[in-house]
Amino acid sequence: MTVRPEHYDVIVKPIITEKATLASESGAVVFEVAIDANKPQIKEAVEALFGVKVKAVNTVVAKGKVKRFRGRPGTRRDVKKAYVMLEEGNTIDVTTGL
Repeated sequence: MTVRPEHYDVIVKPIITEKATLASESGAVVFEVAIDANKPQIKEAVEALFGVKVKAVNTVVAKGKVKRFRGRPGTRRDVKKAYVMLEEGNTIDVTTGL
């Protein structure tokens, strides 16, 4: 599978949090993805960029919080996260760059 420029537009960055670390123990890797990306696009991008086999992709959209900016209410952007389950024997080290 060849890497296309669109693959870099689908996957924004890996998410490294305590919850994502716990998910990695069960074979899942968490990425921030484009808000309009669908599951087949995410699967194709991960397989092409990292050279692994993907078993399943679960997505969640975290709605942006309402916060105050310079005294005025504003809204942070919505973030879409993809929990990518890998086939047995496949791993992705998100601490290193692409």
